[in-house]
Amino acid sequence: MKFQFHLPTAVHFGKNCVIGSSSEFSELGAKAFLVTGRHSARVSGALDSVEEAFRHEGIEWTQFDRVENNPSLKTVQEAAASARKSGAEFIVGIGGGSAIDAAKAVAVLAAGDIAPEDLFRNRFDKVLPIVAVPTTSGTGSEVTPYSVLLCPEKETKLSFGTEKTFPHIACLNPAYTYSLDRKNTVNTAVDAFTHLLESYCSKRNTPLSACLALEGLASFGRCLPALLGDSVAERERELLMYASLLGGAVIAQTGVTIAHGMGYCYTCFHGIPHGKANGLLMKPYVEYVARLCPEKIRKVLSTLRLKSAEELTEAIAGLVGKPPVLSPETIKKYTELTLLQKGSIANTAGNMGPEEIRALWEATQKEAV
Repeated sequence: MKFQFHLPTAVHFGKNCVIGSSSEFSELGAKAFLVTGRHSARVSGALDSVEEAFRHEGIEWTQFDRVENNPSLKTVQEAAASARKSGAEFIVGIGGGSAIDAAKAVAVLAAGDIAPEDLFRNRFDKVLPIVAVPTTSGTGSEVTPYSVLLCPEKETKLSFGTEKTFPHIACLNPAYTYSLDRKNTVNTAVDAFTHLLESYCSKRNTPLSACLALEGLASFGRCLPALLGDSVAERERELLMYASLLGGAVIAQTGVTIAHGMGYCYTCFHGIPHGKANGLLMKPYVEYVARLCPEKIRKVLSTLRLKSAEELTEAIAGLVGKPPVLSPETIKKYTELTLLQKGSIANTAGNMGPEEIRALWEATQKEAV
C-alpha cells in the first residue's frame, strides 16, 4: 500500500470557532482584507463573528463585497487592486464557494505582479495567507487549493491551485448556514455529495481518501430524507457542513471527474447553480461508473442505505429536477467545451474521449424537460 494525503489547513469546526481562533488570525498579520458577496456574509452572522475577532486582536480590515455567484477574473482583479492599496497582510473569504474561491485569487494577485492569465498556469510564487469562513455546505473550498473562476471569453470556467493556495485556517460554524433557504441548502448539499461520489470514483482515489469519502456520504445519506422534505433542522445542517468539509478534503487529494467538467456548461449557458448543475448529470454519470466500477457504486449505495442506482438517481432528481432539453448542435458544442476540462477527464474511470463525453450529454436527454 502506498499513497499520499496532504491537508495543511488548520480546521476549526463548531460553535464560536471564529472568535476561538482569533489568536491565530493575529499571527497572519495586523491588516486583513475581507472578500465577500453582498449579503450572505452579514446575514449569516459570519461577518459579525470575524469583525468581533478582529476587534479582539486589534486587527484592521477592509472589505470587498462585490463577489458574484460565479466570480470572474475581472472581479478578482479589482479586489486584488483594493487589497494591495489597503496594505493587506492576509485575505479572508467569507461566504459560499464563490467568495472563498475569489479570496484565493485575490491572495495570489495581491501578492505578486503577475499576468492574470498566469493564474491558470499556476505560474506564481507569492500568495498572501488565506482564511476561509464558509456560509454554505457545498464546495469544501475552505480545505482545497482550488479556485474556479468564470472566463466568459472561453465560455467556460477554469481553475487553478497549488500547495500555496490552501487556506491557512478554515472556520466552520454550522450556525452560519441557518439563514440559508431550502433551495440553496439543497443545491449546495448536492455539490458536496458530488464531490464525495466523484472523489470515491476517481482514478486518483486512495485508501485514506476513500475512508473520508464514505464517511461524508454516510453523513449526506442521513440528511437525504430532510433534504427531500420541507425543512432541514440544525442537526442535519451540522452533518451537511461536515460532509462538505470531507468532500473538500478528498477532492484536494483526488480531484473531481467528468460530471464537474460537464456541469460548467449548465452554469455558463443556463445560469444553473454549480451544485444543481452537477446533480443534473448524476444519472448518466452513475450509470457510466456502474458499468466500469460496479463494486464502487454498490459500496456507495450501501453507505447511503439505498437499494439501487435508480433509487439514488431518482433521489438526486427529486432534489434538483430534470436537465434541460439540448439541441444536437448544443450537445456538439458542450462536448467540445467539456474537452477543455483535461483534469476532470483524466480522473474519470475508463478512457474518456470525445465519443464518451458526447454519449453522456446525449444520455441527459432521456430525462430532459
